[in-house]
Amino acid sequence: MQKKPAILTKADIPAAFHSFLDGAAAFDSSCSKTAQVWFLDKGPGYFLKKAPKGTLKNEAAMTAFFSSKNLAPEVLAYESYTEDWMLTLRAKGEDCLLSMYTDDPKKLCDTTAQLLRMLHESDTANCPVADRTRDYLSTTIHNFHHKNYDSSLFPDNWGYATAEEAWQELEANGRYLQSDTLLHGDYCLPNIMLDNWQFSAFIDLDNAGVGDRHVDLFWGMWSLQFNLKTDAYRERFLDVYGRDKITQEVFRTVAAAEVFG
Repeated sequence: MQKKPAILTKADIPAAFHSFLDGAAAFDSSCSKTAQVWFLDKGPGYFLKKAPKGTLKNEAAMTAFFSSKNLAPEVLAYESYTEDWMLTLRAKGEDCLLSMYTDDPKKLCDTTAQLLRMLHESDTANCPVADRTRDYLSTTIHNFHHKNYDSSLFPDNWGYATAEEAWQELEANGRYLQSDTLLHGDYCLPNIMLDNWQFSAFIDLDNAGVGDRHVDLFWGMWSLQFNLKTDAYRERFLDVYGRDKITQEVFRTVAAAEVFG
């Protein structure tokens, strides 16, 4: 995760967070066009995130839920004013884009597959987002009707020639997507924290909830391809995760949804 020195004053943040800024060096760790993230280098370390009003509510709730299962950093505060603010503890270690991990791609593939299976075996009781699939499909419907379509990020054998072709797949099979598994929602290498190859935490959980496991599997495979610049580990990833829980045809349905953002 990038950390650029930043000037952050108490005038820039709500009073609820002032004590965390005292004596801290601030670094800009933003990687989104819609949110700002600062790392506050003090004590155990903290991340302070600002985003448009209402947009951090689900992320705060799901991060707290994951944290209760020792799967995410602790949420110290969530405040909603004219903008949303969230403060979390820093997770130990670094994300999976660290060269220590990417230089050993087979081990990285196996580790991320095993961690995903571990996540997917977690209890979903009392999850704040109990039907992520409903929201997931609602987004695709909205984006289809607003002509938001982009298949450029996906491997050719998952792609669709036109938006209409992808929509036909969703109309035929979207209703078969399940809501029975605790998902990360954006399962990619930058969102998995390891501490010397040991699991530390999952981060960036704004799309988490109870949904269809194939969504996480899709993004896990995509991230290995995108970040390692090779598609050589896709089948290995699925093998290590366990083929007993995978229905290959569902990936085309997930790909059809994802091209609509």
